[in-house]
Amino acid sequence: MVKEPRAGRVKTRLGREIGMVPAAWWFRHQVGALLRRLRDRRWRVVLAVSPDQAVSSRAWPADLLRLAQGRGDLGRRMARCLGAVGSGPVCLIGGDVPGVTRAAIWRGFAALGTHDAVFGPAEDGGFWLVGLRNGSQVPGGLFRGARFSTEHALADSVASLCGARVALVDRLHDVDTADDLKRAEGALPPAPAAPPGVYRAR
Repeated sequence: MVKEPRAGRVKTRLGREIGMVPAAWWFRHQVGALLRRLRDRRWRVVLAVSPDQAVSSRAWPADLLRLAQGRGDLGRRMARCLGAVGSGPVCLIGGDVPGVTRAAIWRGFAALGTHDAVFGPAEDGGFWLVGLRNGSQVPGGLFRGARFSTEHALADSVASLCGARVALVDRLHDVDTADDLKRAEGALPPAPAAPPGVYRAR
């Protein structure tokens, strides 16, 4: 999921600290580097873009398939994106996590071989990755009641998957603040991940 990198419309929390233009510039180059890094024969990269008219933006490689995120809150848009690419395993990530690698993405897909859903936790209590074993069967209650942009986002999202087997993979940092940005500088590649944690949603 990516937003068009326009000043004042993307990474606004970071922009309030370092300036809207530098924040948009950082996001544009971060996403560009991420897309180059994640090209892999094991999966297909699809951009879910916002705003919807940005499907024709020149900000991203022209060869990548693009889908509009559509209307609604973050939960509704994520659920829609997860179900938009057809059957089979699907993983959705954000564009503001410098530590994402092909290996981390593959661990997410691998977890879906034995689990219904997978999350990649973020250090702030949110998540940088969410995946489902079958994109054509998105649970109707997915993300219902999730308090996004808080330390409860991951726990609430897992709780919305009542009875599902959920795997947790690499814990990474996203970039929301100037301190996050400083921490991310020179952070690639990330430290080896701890073994995936697994538990059943209640």
